[in-house]
Amino acid sequence: MNPQDWVRSRLGYTFSDLSLLDQALTHKSASAQNNERLEFLGDAILGSVTAAMLFQQRPQADEGTLSRLRASLVCGETLADVAHSLDLGAQVQLGPGETRSGGHKRSSLLANTLEALFGAIYLDGGYEAAAGVITKVLEDRLAELPLDADLRDPKTRLQEWLQARGLPPPEYIVSKESGAAHARTFDVICRIDSLNRDFEGVGTSRRRAEQSAAQDALELLEKNGR
Repeated sequence: MNPQDWVRSRLGYTFSDLSLLDQALTHKSASAQNNERLEFLGDAILGSVTAAMLFQQRPQADEGTLSRLRASLVCGETLADVAHSLDLGAQVQLGPGETRSGGHKRSSLLANTLEALFGAIYLDGGYEAAAGVITKVLEDRLAELPLDADLRDPKTRLQEWLQARGLPPPEYIVSKESGAAHARTFDVICRIDSLNRDFEGVGTSRRRAEQSAAQDALELLEKNGR
């Protein structure tokens, strides 16, 4: 599928200036005419559009809550998940080195490319066109956003749980790393010395593995009322 057909099929948008689409899909490893500047622009457009979406859909939320919700909606992890679901990696133009190292699957690269696409659509069709595409690809994730009470991540909630009981914070230890460079898996131990307990978590990044281990710790500690 060529890039124009892909954009039309996946994003519901048709470019008038195909050079903008080509630039948005070109990584710096492939050409000096790459998508870095478009990424900068797309990031700003994305922030503006998601702020408006949240303002309209969460009328009771205060500024702090809106900021936390927006951060969870536009974070690299969310954008990478969206990019993967759109099969964006198959459209990205990479240099030989990036191609060999699995750049088409790298989450950070895909998230940046998606932002560049938003920037290119803004230049090609204007703010409303970009807002329409951003709304289309994020609306499901917007509906799934947690309530304010659930916004704090497991590591934060675990540390607060321990502090409330006068206990020191946990220690996170990477016990194992495996997989190819573009598809690493991390095994992490969350060690709570004050309770003489270890909890294990696995994830595709160290952060995800730590959050998984912290979540397991929280569930057990809260269940036991410790």
